[in-house]
Amino acid sequence: MLIDFHIHMFPDALAEKAIARLAAASGLAPETDGTKDFTLQKLREWEVDRAVVLNIATNSRQQTNVNNFAISCNHDPLIPFGSVHFESECALEELERIKEAGLRGVKLHPDYQGFEIDERRLYPIYERIAELGLVCVFHTGFDAISPDHIHATPQKIARVLRDLPQLTMVCAHMGSMERWDEVEQYLCGKRVYFDTAFTAGYLSPAQAERIISRHGAQNILFGSDCPWQASSATYRFIDSLHISSAQKDMIFYQNAQRLLGL
Repeated sequence: MLIDFHIHMFPDALAEKAIARLAAASGLAPETDGTKDFTLQKLREWEVDRAVVLNIATNSRQQTNVNNFAISCNHDPLIPFGSVHFESECALEELERIKEAGLRGVKLHPDYQGFEIDERRLYPIYERIAELGLVCVFHTGFDAISPDHIHATPQKIARVLRDLPQLTMVCAHMGSMERWDEVEQYLCGKRVYFDTAFTAGYLSPAQAERIISRHGAQNILFGSDCPWQASSATYRFIDSLHISSAQKDMIFYQNAQRLLGL
């Protein structure tokens, strides 16, 4: 079994424009056209059994529509997460709607949404996410949209973990994209999940093995960042690591099953 904890797709009417804009900003060639149907086709090709769809409200005006789309995708094999924007006056109420709709979590992106992960003004949102029993996935580390400023460094993440131990947090990109030495220093061993999104070709096998050993395979979730990396490419990377079959099973699907109650 394979559960991809980190994919993206868009409403059909927006997919072409969204993919073109993101591809131009990142310099990456997408693996899908961003639509739901094509994404499902590729997931089948890559032998992915379930996939967590991470949606992002990049401004307060988008919040309702983003979550309407997420709710519309809440069926097998997809597990959509909602999103809120901290500038929305009804962000806390929207979290209630996300929970009532049966979604299991939210995605927040400090770079695209424009906040530091440890800003106190975000704490009421984090607290409500925790109270509702939702999982919170954060983009962490480098992002091409903000190459000169990291909004979620391992040090800042550690402060949030200290202040809000009740928050179930997933730090995408193995704890912090391209900040893996700091991940080892500040985050390994703490109560936080990492996903493997967009690590194939960027994170060295030796450091990946070291992070898994120090943090525990039970705290690592398989994720690809589709359409920016194929699930199959990330799978090959993790499968190539010198870790046990039992550890790989935890990463590929068991941890996601436990975290999401599947």
